[in-house]
Amino acid sequence: MTFKIAIIGAGSVGFTRKLFTDILSVPEFQDVEFALTDISEHNLSLIEKLLTRIKETNGLKVRISATTERRKALEGARYILSCVRVGGLEAYADDIRIPLSYGIDQCVGDTICAGGIMYGQRNIPVILDFCRDINAVAETGAKFLNYANPMAMNTWAAIEYGKVDTIGLCHGVQHGGEQIAEILGAGPGELDFICSGINHQTWYVDIRLRGRKIGKDELVAAFEAHPVFSQQEKVRIDVLKRFGFYSTESNGHLSEYLPWYRKRPEEITKWIDMSDWIHGETGGYLRYTTENRNWFETEFPAVLKEAEKPFSQYKRSNEHASHILEALETGRVYRGHFNVKNSGIITNLPSDAIIESPGFVDRFGLNMASGITLPEGCAATCISSINVQRMSVHAAISGDVDLLKLAMLHDPLVGAIASPEEIWQMVDEMLVAQAAWLPQYADAIPAARERLKTPKVKTREWSGSARRAVRSIEELKAEKLAHAS
Repeated sequence: MTFKIAIIGAGSVGFTRKLFTDILSVPEFQDVEFALTDISEHNLSLIEKLLTRIKETNGLKVRISATTERRKALEGARYILSCVRVGGLEAYADDIRIPLSYGIDQCVGDTICAGGIMYGQRNIPVILDFCRDINAVAETGAKFLNYANPMAMNTWAAIEYGKVDTIGLCHGVQHGGEQIAEILGAGPGELDFICSGINHQTWYVDIRLRGRKIGKDELVAAFEAHPVFSQQEKVRIDVLKRFGFYSTESNGHLSEYLPWYRKRPEEITKWIDMSDWIHGETGGYLRYTTENRNWFETEFPAVLKEAEKPFSQYKRSNEHASHILEALETGRVYRGHFNVKNSGIITNLPSDAIIESPGFVDRFGLNMASGITLPEGCAATCISSINVQRMSVHAAISGDVDLLKLAMLHDPLVGAIASPEEIWQMVDEMLVAQAAWLPQYADAIPAARERLKTPKVKTREWSGSARRAVRSIEELKAEKLAHAS
């Protein structure tokens, strides 16, 4: 088979390498073309060298091109994958730093909460640029597979305003399923589940072990008995006890989507675990991504050497993209959980929302399982986030500062911590700090800058309740050696 796959934001070196090796694990895909594009020539050169090394080492026929001209990369593409981070680590640092000065302690800040809302404001204008190019120069009927956060907002904008056939992809459902399989002692193929909701707040509403339905009490007991998860997943276990259903997202992520676990600084450490960033560390993902960037910059020769291993040693991951392409092109059916417009798929969530729910892919496309009704508590939590997402998308499209501030006001964690006056000033501060990536607010930013000259509320320098410093390359090397031994 010969067709073209474009990867936007291909300078995300590790993730692009995973997508590349996954797709080439499909026997029929040995002669496809990968068109890599990124705004960073440096990052693009790294990933092109890496993938070319894999190709040459293994004698693969795959074609690889790289360009900073996005439209050129999209010409004739049948599939477009996006893993962009608009504003890079510079803007991301502000997503964490500025809210902290108002008492808002985030672990990740890329889905909702203060950081996620602003991330959406930066991303959505760029997503719409992608869609214009896809509609203009890609293959007719091209599919846009979005991996970039904020997942729901980006996918919402691409479908509703970009008018492109879009599927949002995340691995949270798979990872949560792996946890459940481990605590229940399930072997390969022995665990089945239905997981439904919205991205990062998806709920395992039906779990079967070898065909036997697993109830709340058995699941709680299994998690509490696990020596690692009982310490790392305290928020998720507490939510499971109160709601009756386990949530897909990590302890750190989930804690910032709800108004109950991170609002009192003195209590945050009660709910999180510092063994890894994903369990609730303040600004944990910012630290992790910063360390990864530094690692690739300094250790790239070693990474390149690693690419010389035989292709047979690469293990296909559970990321959805390669499986979707395989199903569409070969007809081999794939079942997964996908982010799409609701339109009645989940009966008690709004029809315009982007939901994450089970579906099947084959030659006829994506076929979602419809008619799912969430438990009331799970639906209520999802609806709170959907309301924030909707306002955030509409604000990003229109450049409406008042609507943006209302979205921030209605965010569960932001609203639990900050007063309306604090939120209004915080949004002004974030708009000014990130003006370079917010073209839709160009007319509003001068007024925000003027208001900040006479601030109405005091802020403070605060690193958060559970912050770790970025580790040096030497520290990272020592840790890798310790794990290896």
